[in-house]
Order: sequence, then structure tokens, then C-alpha cells
Amino acid sequence: MPMVVVGIAMLQGARHAHIDALHRASEELGVQIEMVELRTVEDLSSAGIDALILPGGETTVMRLRGNDTASQLLPALFEWMRANPEAPVLATCAGAILLSDPQDGGAPLIDADIDRNAYGRQSDSFQAELDDGFPGVFIRAPRYLEHRDEVISTRDGEVVGLRKMNRIALTFHPELSNDSKFHRMLLEACA
Repeated sequence: MPMVVVGIAMLQGARHAHIDALHRASEELGVQIEMVELRTVEDLSSAGIDALILPGGETTVMRLRGNDTASQLLPALFEWMRANPEAPVLATCAGAILLSDPQDGGAPLIDADIDRNAYGRQSDSFQAELDDGFPGVFIRAPRYLEHRDEVISTRDGEVVGLRKMNRIALTFHPELSNDSKFHRMLLEACA
């Protein structure tokens, strides 16, 4: 397998934890990766990425930073995903909200309705084992209200992870665990 170029939207969130998790996943799979930090539309247009990570954070802040005239990264990412519908994407927490509700006039990138901060405030954040044993970290997490895409992860029967082709949208933070399962899925989708 040739080197995989993964872009990570550096808008907010646990970006460096994602980078660490992706490096673990690449070692586990024996896949060479190059990480590209995306801050502006120019970063995206010059990178030639194979896959994308949209980390968590606060969607209002991410929308402000990503739509700022100096960046314009968010509209470019939405355009890239729509132009490359089979490109692997891993979106966590706020990233899942952006896929479900891009607010750019275009169609959603994951076919689901989502409720921001559905579990409560920062102090209501928690860790819980998912139904498949994965250690879920939920920080001001959103909740899927309705979905029409493939369910790939649940907690107590509630949907917390969806997949549409190679787009993975999780309401929790897999990068904050020591399990690189979802980062491996991203790299495996590049094969």
C-alpha cells in the first residue's frame, strides 16, 4: 500500500490526540502515513489528501474559524467531501455535528439528525464502555435523534457511531482512548 496522506482540520479540539492515535493505527497496520495540518483553503488545495479527520471541539467556534476570510477551510472541506463522496473521513463529536448539519446550503454529509450537547454540560461528560467494548469518552456529546446510515457503534443500544460509505461520524472521542480501532478503519478505507 502506498503512503496515505491524511489531512486533519486544525480548527479546534483534540487534534494532537488524533495525530497520536493515527500514528498508532499506522504502526498496527504497517501503513505509512503523512499527516497534513489543514488551517486554510490553500493547505487543503495543495495537500492532495487521501483521507480527512474532523476533530471535536465547539461547533460555533469551528464554524467561525473555518469560515473566516483568512481561512475558508470549512467550505473547502465540505466541497472536497461532496466532490469525493467515497473519500475516507473520520468525524468525532463536533465533527459529527458538522457532517450532519453543515449549514452551508448543501446537503448533509451524513444522513442523520443530531442534537448538540444532548448529554448536558462539560461537567456532565463521562466515560462509558460501548456495546462492542470500546472505551467511549463523551464530552458535551451530541446525540443522534434519527439516522438513515449504517450503525457502526452503540452504547446501551443507543446509536453513537454511523458510517456512510467511508465517512465515519462518532458522537464520542476515540482519540482519547488507547484503542485505535476507528483510526485503523480510516486507514483501511484508503486501501
